[in-house]
Amino acid sequence: MATATGSATELEANNLSRDLVDWICETANGTVVSADRRPGGGRREAWVVEVRGADGTIRPLFLRYDRLDPEEKGDDFTLHREAAFFRALSGTAVPVPNIVAVHPTEQAILSELVPGQPWFSRLHDEDQRVSVASDFIRILAEMHRVDPHRLGLPDQDPDADLRVLVHREIDAWEKVYRDSGTSDPLIDLGLDWVRRHVPDVDGPVAIVQGDTGPGNFLFENGKVTAVLDLELGHLGDPHDDLAWVSVRAVQEPFTNLLERFDDYARAAGTTIDLDRIRYYRVLAELRIVILGHRKRAEPDLLGEVGNGLVYGLLHRRLFLEALADVEGVEVTEVDPVPSTPGERDWLYDAALEQIRQIIVPRSEDPFVIQRSKGLARILKYLREASSVSAAVEQQDLDALESVLEYRPSSVSAGTVKLVKRCLEGTVPLGTTVGVLLRQVAGETQALRPAMGVLADRHFDPLGR
Repeated sequence: MATATGSATELEANNLSRDLVDWICETANGTVVSADRRPGGGRREAWVVEVRGADGTIRPLFLRYDRLDPEEKGDDFTLHREAAFFRALSGTAVPVPNIVAVHPTEQAILSELVPGQPWFSRLHDEDQRVSVASDFIRILAEMHRVDPHRLGLPDQDPDADLRVLVHREIDAWEKVYRDSGTSDPLIDLGLDWVRRHVPDVDGPVAIVQGDTGPGNFLFENGKVTAVLDLELGHLGDPHDDLAWVSVRAVQEPFTNLLERFDDYARAAGTTIDLDRIRYYRVLAELRIVILGHRKRAEPDLLGEVGNGLVYGLLHRRLFLEALADVEGVEVTEVDPVPSTPGERDWLYDAALEQIRQIIVPRSEDPFVIQRSKGLARILKYLREASSVSAAVEQQDLDALESVLEYRPSSVSAGTVKLVKRCLEGTVPLGTTVGVLLRQVAGETQALRPAMGVLADRHFDPLGR
């Protein structure tokens, strides 16, 4: 626990600087008596902070903090920018946390702590699940009704043609990709496709949350108490958010998706274009793949590496499946390669059992428990990869050779050549997607023990 009057060592141990704690004390007009980091949030740290006022009352607050200031690298997706979206929605029919303060220089937002739980997957009563999901969809429709002029960000023009805004959004994400300094043929393929297939509609233009759906809102007693995580917010097509709901529903199944879309249509007083959702599903998955690419280019050794492995591969596959769906490419099952046990497997097993039977049971800190499970995922992957990687590589080289008509020196070199030919028009997109899906299938076999049920999760069908 960090305290405003504690020693510098105590503050450093809790990973909040004295300057930041002093800022919380000043803005909240009290004394910080505890600061507890919560699991999740990725790069954006989440802290529950308790502040004692002059009258002795304890005020629970919530701190979002990004210690790697993205503005230094030209990254537009900052907490300062996110605060503008919270303020635009404040006082509307969309429940959002009340912002207490935004740090003037560091990337930190302090807000009132809202009651509720974020884990929709832990809600098992079906009536409650439908109640929460329906309430969220209603709130999403309310968000899309909010006057986009309330936002007031210089890079977001509420009077622009929707097609222009979509192209600007693609430009922003291509910049994130190019700034990484490394290339990924899957992203090159995706950027080319989303640019050539922007839906030919001029509006309406709405405030779009981005990355919306289960896991990014709080709920209690069958109702949504707050919408969270607006870091990917922008002005755009409401169908973009509906696509994100479809994406997040793979991670946390969200009742009957088509019924929820019907709820949205009734609440918004509009009709839904499923083909536009299919387009934006590709774009949503491309954004996630770009974020994963940036993490690999600049690895954070203290980040959620285990989760990054699992969700990074999941969304590379989902990107390809979304592209296959919209292009009418048949997705076929790939037989697993034989697994060859290694003489060092017992060392992985020993490490995993000690995490499971000793470290996790004796840990009380949810953050430590979560990271321990993340380390277990890394070990599970390394154990299985040592058994199947050689056979998977040969399978991938065979698939590339069948299309390129020569055997490439490596899978990575062959994939670059394959995508290059696809973009030049000499290899069909369907053939390219098929080869890439085979590669992802091999990677999934290696990561399957760490992925659990996510290894076999797919999009809910959009067909009636």
